[in-house]
Amino acid sequence: MTEQGPDPKRLLRWSAPDAPPPARPYRDTAILYGVLALVVVVIAWLTGGRLLRAIGIAAAFFVAATAWSFWQWRSRMRRAERAEAERREHGDERAP
Repeated sequence: MTEQGPDPKRLLRWSAPDAPPPARPYRDTAILYGVLALVVVVIAWLTGGRLLRAIGIAAAFFVAATAWSFWQWRSRMRRAERAEAERREHGDERAP
């Protein structure tokens, strides 16, 4: 009996489907990471931790996470623009 490869219909898909971006992705991202940074500071305050250190860590987290997310949004939007331009160039009238 010969062994065949996996059934392509049963392969797992690890990537999420492409969803349309929110109306204001940059603002929403900054708000989300701002709230998470605030949570870090509040937890430090409630537990009696070093508040200045928590503020510094929260600020670094906010800057790094927001910058990375902005970069990802920008890349995603550029890919979408290129795909749309290719669809128009090749005359796909069914494209939205």
